[in-house]
Amino acid sequence: MPFHVEGLVAIIVFYLAILFVGIWAAWKTKNSGSDGDRREAIIVGGRDIGLLVGGFTMTATWVGGGYINGTAEAVYVPGYGLAWAQAPIGYSLSLVLGGLFFAKPMRSKGYVTMLDPFQQIYGRRMGGLLFIPALMGEMFWAAAIFSALGATISVIIDIDINISVIVSALIAIIYTLVGGLYSVAYTDVVQLFCIFLGLWISVPFAMSHPAVKNIGFTAAQKESWLGSIESLDVYSWLDNFFLLMLGGIPWQAYFQRVLSSSSATYAQVLSFLAAFGCLVMALPAILIGAIGASTDWNKTMYGLPDPTERQEADMILPIVLQYLCPVYISFFGLGAVSAAVMSSADSSILSASSMFARNIYQLSFRQNASDREIIWVMRITIFVFGAAATAMALLAKSVYGLWYLSSDLIYIIIFPQLLCVLFIKGTNTYGAIAGYLFGLLLRITGGEPYLYLQPLIFYPGYYADKNHIYVQRFPFKTLAMLTSFFTNIAVSYLAKYLFESGSLPPKLDFLDAVVARYSQENMDKATLVKSDNIILNELAPVNPRCSLTLNSTFTNKEAFSDVDSSPELSNAEDNLVTNTK
Repeated sequence: MPFHVEGLVAIIVFYLAILFVGIWAAWKTKNSGSDGDRREAIIVGGRDIGLLVGGFTMTATWVGGGYINGTAEAVYVPGYGLAWAQAPIGYSLSLVLGGLFFAKPMRSKGYVTMLDPFQQIYGRRMGGLLFIPALMGEMFWAAAIFSALGATISVIIDIDINISVIVSALIAIIYTLVGGLYSVAYTDVVQLFCIFLGLWISVPFAMSHPAVKNIGFTAAQKESWLGSIESLDVYSWLDNFFLLMLGGIPWQAYFQRVLSSSSATYAQVLSFLAAFGCLVMALPAILIGAIGASTDWNKTMYGLPDPTERQEADMILPIVLQYLCPVYISFFGLGAVSAAVMSSADSSILSASSMFARNIYQLSFRQNASDREIIWVMRITIFVFGAAATAMALLAKSVYGLWYLSSDLIYIIIFPQLLCVLFIKGTNTYGAIAGYLFGLLLRITGGEPYLYLQPLIFYPGYYADKNHIYVQRFPFKTLAMLTSFFTNIAVSYLAKYLFESGSLPPKLDFLDAVVARYSQENMDKATLVKSDNIILNELAPVNPRCSLTLNSTFTNKEAFSDVDSSPELSNAEDNLVTNTK
């Protein structure tokens, strides 16, 4: 394949434009408020992201390289087809459910990251444990899409994969480093526009190529690109669908957008807009997959064998752009695919660094850290995590397998924990740890074909693939998720009963999850006052005070801004002063 100077110039121009927008967004918002506001500006955009920018950035977070390339691949591959392209419907429903049930409670309580409620209810240790699968999911996702980008660029303009991965990652790291969520959000607007325009421009040219049959005609054939679901595969299909629909909720990249919105209602509307955007952005990818399945490749410059036999089905989208579209159209489409990849990679890197800086560094080790210190920790971890994702994309041969496994852990471990911490009253650290371990055990023992990991538990319907790795048809991932959920509830209430009934002495509550928490709640209801340190505000009949330890970090101070000016408080203080005199 010859080296295409035009393609290289197009990529350089596009990357420079994205870098310019990212730096402009950082400059535009660099003087927004005080240092404290600056820290929130980097993590949650100062909580003033509007509907337009918010809708674009939330949509772009899902519409990444894996979403676009994976949808086209699923439609193209014989035996799968549109019936197995679950990502568009699965992620759209995930956003709808997130908007209906999760966005409002998270935003209304003023949290900064997804892990905040876990550390507030379960403590720092549990927050650190839940950080592990959350970090793995974000990092392996970024590495997987960087790898996909390198392969895509190499298909069209024939440059070294390593160079394309490094340059792409460097661009994303730079504008995320200088601007945080503002840069990511504004570049997402440009990138999503390029994705939409680039792919839709490519579709009519590819469809009108002489080697492409009418996709309506091929849809009616026996081996149709519409695909079908065999009776034996129904449970496996449902397992994967629930993983996308429910496992797509507990991601920091999603909640970062939710928490950046100006109100809880806006957070819900953003989720619904992004759900619609995901469906719309999937349409050109579906059509490109159908075009690839309807093409006689022997009549193209690609020739035979076809992409399936060459094991290049995962690259069907750039192959269609390269061989079925004019040169200038294929280069524009390449920019669209590059935009899709970068729009997800920058979100993952920022999400991982936000969770580390706040939930690990600040809340676990340096609770008195200054805002300037937290900002610098975020900048350092953005670079470190970005470099690590780039290295994995270059070196790991099974990065997709690692991402599949880590996304499973988010579905099996974090989702049931999130349900409990938001909606099930009375769960505690003991139940959370037990649910975590049971879910992890059931997932690992179920095996993972992408990592050539043989199962230890064989569920009904298993079979051996061509690599002699046993594959499960039984929905064991959903079983593991439900087991984790009910284990959390059962162990939590059991521990609560044993300690409160006196069956176990208080000294055995080594996690301070039942006895110490119950004592703390009672202490917060009554204020202890020393004779030499009387503070009038503390004696007034105000709402129960939060503890001055970890819980105070999560208090939404805006909710108490009007307390001091209330007439009840003023009367209480006047009465107290009169009595004192």
